[in-house]
Amino acid sequence: MRHLMSPLDFSVEELDQLMDLAADIEKNPAKYAHACEGKKLATLFYEPSTRTRLSHEAAMLNLGGSVLGFSTADSSSATKGESVSDTIRMISCYADICAMRHPKEGASMVACQHSDIPVINAGDGGHQHPTQTLTDLLTIRSLKGHLDHMTIGLCGDLKFGRTVHSLIHALVRYPGVKFVLISPEELRLPSYIRSDVLDRGNVPYEEVVRLEDALPDLDLLYMTRVQKERFFNEEDYVRMKDFYILDAKKMELAPDDMYVLHPLPRVNEISVEVDNDPRAAYFKQAKYGVYIRMALILTLLEIKVD
Repeated sequence: MRHLMSPLDFSVEELDQLMDLAADIEKNPAKYAHACEGKKLATLFYEPSTRTRLSHEAAMLNLGGSVLGFSTADSSSATKGESVSDTIRMISCYADICAMRHPKEGASMVACQHSDIPVINAGDGGHQHPTQTLTDLLTIRSLKGHLDHMTIGLCGDLKFGRTVHSLIHALVRYPGVKFVLISPEELRLPSYIRSDVLDRGNVPYEEVVRLEDALPDLDLLYMTRVQKERFFNEEDYVRMKDFYILDAKKMELAPDDMYVLHPLPRVNEISVEVDNDPRAAYFKQAKYGVYIRMALILTLLEIKVD
């Protein structure tokens, strides 16, 4: 039995197979419409979510399965003090696979150690968000045709952004990838990722503060929001939240084939006027999220469709 705790749980070859499966699902949805009949997905969301929860549920429903679960900790027995390990033991009696989001780093790892069913980490605190990373990889490969030899700008909250942390871990395994880290000093990428992942792997990167300086050289721009829920006080959040705003004027500085991704939700960091730009790919990205999660569910449940 396999779980998904980190994007590194799959080798590059396995990621290619997963993305090939997702691409086939996109082309032939009817072929997979009954693959998970009789199977149940439990969604254990201790933290609010729209896309991640609903895309997991849509993925299972598209495969002919069913879903159960809760969407906030307030509606679970966590309010009574039930531990994550007890919850997952109980859920293992009801479902065949589960997706779990939790505000504490490492909570999903605790869950998989006590689970009788595959566990998907749907985000644990500021740590990892592997299914978003799988979505990002599929989106990039579908739009650009490859995942190697490109310059990727990561902009915004690089300190707390778990989507950014997971994406870096995944992309450093591909040759010729260079990062441009765009953030204010207060929201720089954590030093342990810079030293343990980028420096140790001799991955080229540069850190800049101004988005305008980076845009002309990028193949891909990955925008993120400043996450209010990760700040300890309101003052710091208010000061940082509008530090970057991507608008039509800034997009004029970018190459014609530079795509803009965003894990969503956005607040102010991408102006709505950018939505009509053909390089804006963040809503396509949300669509790819369903296909890759369908492929992941089939893979973890070891279901093959001829």
